[in-house]
Amino acid sequence: MEANLSYKENIGNVEIGKQEISLRSLNLSDIDDFMVWMTDDRVADFCTWETCKSKEDALEHIKEKIEPHPWYRVICIENTPIGAIMFSPKEGEDRCRGEIGFHIASKHWGKGIATLAVKMSLEIIFKTWPLIERVEGYVDVENKGSQRVLEKAGFQRDGIFRKLLVMKDFWFIGVVSSSTGNPLKFHKLITG
Repeated sequence: MEANLSYKENIGNVEIGKQEISLRSLNLSDIDDFMVWMTDDRVADFCTWETCKSKEDALEHIKEKIEPHPWYRVICIENTPIGAIMFSPKEGEDRCRGEIGFHIASKHWGKGIATLAVKMSLEIIFKTWPLIERVEGYVDVENKGSQRVLEKAGFQRDGIFRKLLVMKDFWFIGVVSSSTGNPLKFHKLITG
């Protein structure tokens, strides 16, 4: 059953029921919690990364993929990581948009936590990157749960991209959804 999404703001943290949900940077001391979702085939099934087989694999993933990432946050319940959310802003002519992605430990699916994390992230993204007007989410066409997360977070379905990329030796067919900021602000940027 989905948690009540009317939440109380608390200096960057929110509460679902009695649980405090927050976003923060990943610490190396989080490695055991990180391993919960990074070793879960169900979580990795729709992600570009392969599951980690050991702590050494996880540490290598952190070093190569997470540390250089422009914005990667762990999703926490009571400050314990249960998943992650990330944002990659585009550059140049595409600097008005970026891509969001997320994954969460399977035991926390269907509770509204991922939806809340996306909503929290959007607030941060639109404040941190003032030129960003469009945040896009690319979700596997068969991943109905993540499609629903974006929909409940206010994203609109834009369409389906076929053969968008090769992921784990298969063509990725993805549903593209987007959330947009204030279109008047961007219009002023263009027109001066």
